[in-house]
Amino acid sequence: MLLITQVTRYLDFKVIEGSFVYKKGSIYKVPSTEAEALASSLMGLFEKRRFRKFLVFVANFDENDPKTMEGVDPTKTTMREVYKKFDLGQDVIDFTGHALALYRTDDYLDQPCLNTINRIKLYSESLARYGKSPYLYPLYGLGELPQGFARLSAIYGGTYMLNKPIEEIVMENGKVVGVKSEGEIARCKQLICDPSYVMDSVTKGGQVIRVICIMNHPIKNTSDANSCQIIIPQNQVNRKHDIYVCMISYAHNVAAQGKYVAIVSTTVETGDPEKEIKPALDLLEPVEQKFVSISDQYKPTDLGTESQIFISRSYDATTHFETTCDDIKDIYKRMTGTDFDFAEMERKKNDIFGDDQ
Repeated sequence: MLLITQVTRYLDFKVIEGSFVYKKGSIYKVPSTEAEALASSLMGLFEKRRFRKFLVFVANFDENDPKTMEGVDPTKTTMREVYKKFDLGQDVIDFTGHALALYRTDDYLDQPCLNTINRIKLYSESLARYGKSPYLYPLYGLGELPQGFARLSAIYGGTYMLNKPIEEIVMENGKVVGVKSEGEIARCKQLICDPSYVMDSVTKGGQVIRVICIMNHPIKNTSDANSCQIIIPQNQVNRKHDIYVCMISYAHNVAAQGKYVAIVSTTVETGDPEKEIKPALDLLEPVEQKFVSISDQYKPTDLGTESQIFISRSYDATTHFETTCDDIKDIYKRMTGTDFDFAEMERKKNDIFGDDQ
């Protein structure tokens, strides 16, 4: 999405140095290739061979070529049945579903396998493209993303008005016509906003706990990586939701030399959220300073069809922004009535910038 919109012309990214998964109190590099599967200490010898066969199957799988399916129906065979076909154990299922396919829960197990296979392929292709991990992070932090889009918007005639208090969303005949700020009205036909502006049109869907930890050392057992992503699958800590750890540092120009910043997050399940993230915090010790926040999660009850107000969802606990991209595509479809056409955007980009861009 970032590449196709060309916002990357205004941003510099650096690869996250490692992708890890939690198992029984320790962390391991996520194996996503045949060679890594055979070398991984995450699995025993026989499990490695079975997982390698599974990765070969996924890599060769083509939904348009029955010869590659090995008896699997991509629209009917569940992912649970695919795992059973390759005789994969629970620990392998955990890191495959949560650290490779990036699912947040185990609901996917009883759904058709095609989407999961494509998600694993995407992880492997991204890893092959970027090297140390499939994840990128903007230099100088995530604040560069809105700044990049602000610059891109300006090229197309967009105007950003910052630090403007919103007094009222102006409606006429049930439809939005503008936004009032400091006595002035900015007119519009459609409005995109987050839930905080229209609390009467959203419903609460849980809470997320986030802890920002400042350290003077890299995380143990990550080969002293200056940045990494760690996923703690739900089953490993007897939970219903995964725990996420994203660690960046001075290498991404977000901290002073020798300092590391780790962000721990998960969906709240009990009345003691800090206790829920203890397995992640234990991986980070010693921590110099930590900042804890608990946020409510909201989702829209008004899809915007009549009001033309299009409300985003609150950020969830994930640190890889996949659900945020899904939300953007959902808002686009609600606004225009059609799916976002990546192929058409790619064609337009090539018309403007040429095939080599």
